Amino acid sequence: MDAWFSPRWFSYNMFNSYEWVYPYLLYLLPFIPVLFWLRNALHRNHKQRLAITYTPGDSPLNLLTLLRFVQPVCVGLAVMLIVVALARPQVVTERTDQFSEGIDIMLLLDISDSMTEKDLSPNRLEAAKRVARQFIRGRLQDRIGLIIFAGEAVSLCPLTTDYELLFGFLDEINPKMIPTAGTAIGSALAVAVNRMREMPGQSKVAILISDGDNTSGNLDPTTSAQLANAFGVKVYTISVGRPKRASRSDSTSSAALIDEGQLQNIAGLGNGKYFRATDNKGLETVFKQIDQLEKVKSRDMLSRDVKDFYRIYLYWAVLFLLIAIGTKSTFMANILED
Repeated sequence: MDAWFSPRWFSYNMFNSYEWVYPYLLYLLPFIPVLFWLRNALHRNHKQRLAITYTPGDSPLNLLTLLRFVQPVCVGLAVMLIVVALARPQVVTERTDQFSEGIDIMLLLDISDSMTEKDLSPNRLEAAKRVARQFIRGRLQDRIGLIIFAGEAVSLCPLTTDYELLFGFLDEINPKMIPTAGTAIGSALAVAVNRMREMPGQSKVAILISDGDNTSGNLDPTTSAQLANAFGVKVYTISVGRPKRASRSDSTSSAALIDEGQLQNIAGLGNGKYFRATDNKGLETVFKQIDQLEKVKSRDMLSRDVKDFYRIYLYWAVLFLLIAIGTKSTFMANILED
């Protein structure tokens, strides 16, 4: 901030940046010179005069003549600056802060070999990763973690608000990260519940993305879903890929029915919801629906930083008044007008 005696305080940009508490006082400024003119006109006949010999002729202005105007000009400027100060110039800075009650969200991503199927573009895993990034970008102050699973489950990233870190982990995910074959849905859900059960947040969500049935792991998905319900973790399950029906000679039910039935059961026990995504657009729609279901309670706080600058113009007014008073008894003033 410039010192009070800086000429910047009288620039157009400075005055244009102000908000005035009493702006109507500024309408008095044009009348101040008029008042001085009226004062001079009304008292013209009452001024004292000194009779001296005067020879008519040209009398050009000189420095001493101009200095006679210093005192009235200083008084006029002082009065104008007092009016400016009374109008209370301020600079108001507004800032909107958004506060939210964050949600704990754990993403459970199947990286088994079947996730490399290309019925989604470019394949199921890459499509799931891309949509997961979009989902993360749309969240506000949520703690999000990442668990990958195939034949076993691995906690890849703990709950964090560092979304750039999450994006880095998502970029690195590939089916070779877990060499054990299979799909350990129950184990992955159990790891998610274990990560979130002691978290202080009231809203806890697990989003499980898979294309297969639980074929490995040491914990049944139903038991894991019951644990999730006990610890207040809501479970959303997403089955990705186009269903492949078994042949009629196969005595077992179709793989599609097995997938849907198990994932639906997990979502039901976990107080969540089951979704099926058969293409990229469907997968994006699913995540948008989950994003709407798990909206963060947020509120906007508007803060106003107000800075007054009327003192600056009072200082200038006092300066001009002191100059006027100081020149009162000098050659700059007309002693006959006192």
